[in-house]
Formats: sequence, structure tokens, C-alpha cells
Amino acid sequence: MAGAQVYEGYTLFCHTYERPEDGEGGVAHMHLIDMDGKPLHEWTAQTAVQYLTLLPDGNLLYSTRDRSPIEKTGLREVDPAGNVVWSYHCRIDHDYRVLDSGNLLIHCVMDKMAPAIGPELKRCPYFIEVTRQKQVLWEWFGEQHFEDLRRCLGGERSEYVLERIRADYPFDWAHNNTGQSLPDTAAAARDQRFAPGNILFSYRSLDTIGVIERATGEIVWAWGPGVLDGQHQPTLMPDGRILVFDNGTRRRWSRVLIVDPLAEEVVWEYRAEPQEAFFSAYISGAQLLPNGNLLVCEGGAGHLFEVTPDKQVVWDYRSPHPSQHGIYRATRYSPEYVQPLLRRAGR
Repeated sequence: MAGAQVYEGYTLFCHTYERPEDGEGGVAHMHLIDMDGKPLHEWTAQTAVQYLTLLPDGNLLYSTRDRSPIEKTGLREVDPAGNVVWSYHCRIDHDYRVLDSGNLLIHCVMDKMAPAIGPELKRCPYFIEVTRQKQVLWEWFGEQHFEDLRRCLGGERSEYVLERIRADYPFDWAHNNTGQSLPDTAAAARDQRFAPGNILFSYRSLDTIGVIERATGEIVWAWGPGVLDGQHQPTLMPDGRILVFDNGTRRRWSRVLIVDPLAEEVVWEYRAEPQEAFFSAYISGAQLLPNGNLLVCEGGAGHLFEVTPDKQVVWDYRSPHPSQHGIYRATRYSPEYVQPLLRRAGR
């Protein structure tokens, strides 16, 4: 279903699943659909796939599922026919971004002892920046900045984090699902914590989003405990506010929020009526479209929809592939952006 106020384009998504043997014979199907939900192009891969990016030249970059066999994990770039033209082996987890330089910011995980966080083995967030020649230019280790996080949160929110780790997540204490290299926005002019190149993260286990100062590695801003509940895909928007999909994992209903990070308050919210009708306990996300609408991925339900700032749903799509697991994220591209893919695919 599409309305008059939609942002016309093509939507890219893939169903994710737990193991390569799940799904349809262990094959991941990556779909690019038009506004009527009709397939425009499809890629397949003999592995579990999580996050997709259509590159300007028509190639596709995708990451393996975080639970894929370690010997097969990482990033792969494929041409329109699905041939692998570049790959990078790493223990990738949830997110990566193509930087303006062409380098890649990749979120990985490392299992290690981290006494500052608690006893026994911990799964820790680990960021790297790598070149296309596979040179590591920068590394960041989450466990080394746990005290930064607590200092930024302060008081009761810091204690909340400690209790969440102790009671609920003694191993996967952070479960980061985002790594956005910040663009130049209105927030940077008001507060250098949001300067271009700093990194926005999302610790789902702790109901916390935050910012890493790239130059020092310090966490300089953090917020969320008591408001967020298992969130995904925070994104700093051009106006300096943060868009975030708030899953509501424990409260059992989801919402999409826009947050003023300097005031630390919610300034816009979308939820369903009744509110339980919109719920994904895991995965999911939201994308700001050029016309101001939001493309929302209700991942667990395999449901994508576009909503206006006045909360009118103007496009609605439910995946016809119920045998597969949910959709991790979805991205809308303009017709102009997709043209190189179509030319190379002979369409």
C-alpha cells in the first residue's frame, strides 16, 4: 500500500536467521523491491546475512550474521550477479559503515576477561577502521571505556547499568548494534561532543546510546536508562536530533523516537493504536528519508512501513517470506541511486 506522500524509491532488505542451515536451504535472499513490493533485483548467498548496503556503483556490500561460523564471518562485496569481488574476514557484529574516505568502520566483538566490568568471560564491543587494502588504521576497545560510560550516565543511571550487567547480562554486557560516524550537523555547532567523525553507539543490553570521541577514544555522552528498552539503530539526523527504534523488549510494545541529545528528552514519538499492534522485541530500525518521512522496519514481524511526521502511514509492506526469520534493517534508495545497478544488470 502506498499513499501520495511517499518518498519514491527502492527498498533493500534481507531476512536474517540464526544459522546458515536455517531458512531456505541455508541460502540468504537479499531483496530490492519497488514501491508496489515487486522484486527489482535479488542476490543470494550461502551464509546467514545481516546488514546490507547498496554501493554507488551497483555492487552490494553485506555482513554475515553475528552467529555465523567464525571461519566464514566478515564483510563481502558482490557484483549484480552475486560474484564476490572483495571480502574482509573479521568477527563482525551487527553494524559497519562506509566512510567518506572509502574506508570501513566495522563493529566487531571480542570475548575476553574484563575485571573492571565483572568476573569471568565477557563479550566486549570492538571497533576498527580498515582501508580497502585491509590495513587497520584505528581500534577501540569497549571494556577500556566502561568508567567513561558510568561517568557520563552518573548517579542512578550508572547504578542501573551495573545492575543490568549483574542480573541480566553478565557475559554479553553491551551488545552494541550501531556504529555511526557522525556527519556534520546542527548538534556539532552547539556541542563538540557531537563533532563530525565521532561515533554513535547503541548498547542494547544496557538500554543506552552514546558517543565516542574519535580523537581520544573517550565516551563523552551517554543517555537512555529509564527511557529506552532494548533499542536499535540510533542515527544522528541533520538537525542534530537522534532517531532511534525503541524496541520495548520488556514492556512488549515498540515505538520510534526522536531525541534532543542536548536536552536529553524525547521530542517526537510514533507508536501504534493499540500500542501492542506494533512490536518487535529484537532487531529493527528506522531511516530518515529525504522528504522527512521515516522508513520503519518492524523486524521481528517482517513488516516495513513509511510514516509521515504527523504519524500517517503512507506505505505498508509485509514480507511474503514467512518461513524466514525477521528483517534486521531496511534501506530506501532513490531511483537515481539505483540506476548503476540496473544498467549493469541489463534492465
